[in-house]
Amino acid sequence: METKKQEKNEVVAIIPARYHSNRFEGKPLALINGKPMIQHVVERAQTVKLLSRVVVATDDQRIADCVEGFGGDFVITRDDHVSGSDRLAEAAELLNITEHDIVVNIQGDQPLFDAEVIEQVAKPLLDDPALPMSTLIYKIVRPEEIDDPNHVKTVFDHEHNALYFSRSPVPFQRNPEEKTVPTYYKHLGFYAYRKGFLLTFVALPEGEWERFEKLEQLRALEYGYKIRVVLTNHDSIEVDTPDDLKRVEKFINS
Repeated sequence: METKKQEKNEVVAIIPARYHSNRFEGKPLALINGKPMIQHVVERAQTVKLLSRVVVATDDQRIADCVEGFGGDFVITRDDHVSGSDRLAEAAELLNITEHDIVVNIQGDQPLFDAEVIEQVAKPLLDDPALPMSTLIYKIVRPEEIDDPNHVKTVFDHEHNALYFSRSPVPFQRNPEEKTVPTYYKHLGFYAYRKGFLLTFVALPEGEWERFEKLEQLRALEYGYKIRVVLTNHDSIEVDTPDDLKRVEKFINS
């Protein structure tokens, strides 16, 4: 008997970008070597062959005009979203992505990400149709990041499913006099969702641990969904302040 060939899932990158920010107003339009940061992010994403489409999701006409100006693709979303995931879900609906297609969330403030990380974060969902969500982790090599709450730490099981994410150092070393030092992994803000799960995820009530840690991904764990973590060798610099912008420029120019 002839079996029906399984349709290939599309992988679509969506880059949430908002103009208003407490720490850095207009961040997506900030210039890096004369080019808006959002353009750096889009152009890097466009080099990834796995992606069928790269779209900026924004609620601000200034960002939309900028993206249109350099020939990028965008959708206008509502301006009342609480999180980037909410904006991502609305954009996925506007783009008519099918339930089983994969949505990759690329942060608009990481202009130096390595193109390989997109393939790495999407691969678990391409390999396992039952998996709802995946994300990236990186082995911490800078000791100052271990206690820094802006660098989110994670622990995971033997199948690389996340157990917890925290702004505190996890695991906690109970006996500091021991010679063996824990290996710490930080979470990188790249996610891949199956589109059907993305809509389920944003409809879930806020989780208790999410409320305390201010980490959305904890909601998925608290409601019993798996998050596959993928260890990557590529770190990524986030731009949260104008000083970070100078650091990025210095890195590019060097």
